[in-house]
Amino acid sequence: MVARAPDAPVGAGRPLWQQVLDDLERRIDAGDISDRFPTDRELTEHYGVSRHTVREAVRRLRARGLVDRHRGRGSFLNTERLTQPLGGLYSLFRAVEAQGLEQRSEVLALEVTRDEDAATRLGLPPRAELVRLERLRHAGDAPLAIDVVFLPADLGRHLFDVDLRRTALYDELLHRADIRITAVEESLEPILPGEDDRRLLELDADEALFRVRRLGYAGERAVECRITLIRGQRFVYTSSWQADRDDGSTTTFAAASEA
Repeated sequence: MVARAPDAPVGAGRPLWQQVLDDLERRIDAGDISDRFPTDRELTEHYGVSRHTVREAVRRLRARGLVDRHRGRGSFLNTERLTQPLGGLYSLFRAVEAQGLEQRSEVLALEVTRDEDAATRLGLPPRAELVRLERLRHAGDAPLAIDVVFLPADLGRHLFDVDLRRTALYDELLHRADIRITAVEESLEPILPGEDDRRLLELDADEALFRVRRLGYAGERAVECRITLIRGQRFVYTSSWQADRDDGSTTTFAAASEA
């Protein structure tokens, strides 16, 4: 049983890692732990448990997005989580900057290509030319998402002379092509990352991703087919519901896209 420290957790019959986890969450909520997170050795000495027990508790904190590991600097409380209500048109660019963080993008690809699936979703012939834009999105110093968008070629060609590192895609489409996104269809699902995704996003070994698929419309025309892979530890999706407003409609996911 965890008993060495005066404020150590108690709970007969509960696994030791759960007792440690409960107490760490209590200390975080109370402000006893701020900024730098204790090392495994410090936690082992504080709670009088094995390193395996401590690592299991910390692993679960990381999985919940409360603790973020920085290579070469140790672990820190994650104060840079972004919150997005489900439903409605949404801009990742503005959400990042609203948190007081610098938003920047690394353009990985901007090219004319063909993609049968994307073209079909956009209501175009399977061999239609498209413009494909792929970016690595950052929030502050940390990578946040991998964003791939397909646009009809007549719209996407306006982007080739744009510096896309520090601007919102929708702003550029409105300014340069007079296209305003008025509706979206989105789905969200958790996925396990591939090796390339893990490397680009600097993921922990047990960190998963959200995959957000978006089809954006300007009026009746589908103009944007997008897939965003976003770090589950850096983004929180919220929803609300009221019984007297339930009209039997289905809530759709609208999150982490735009740019």
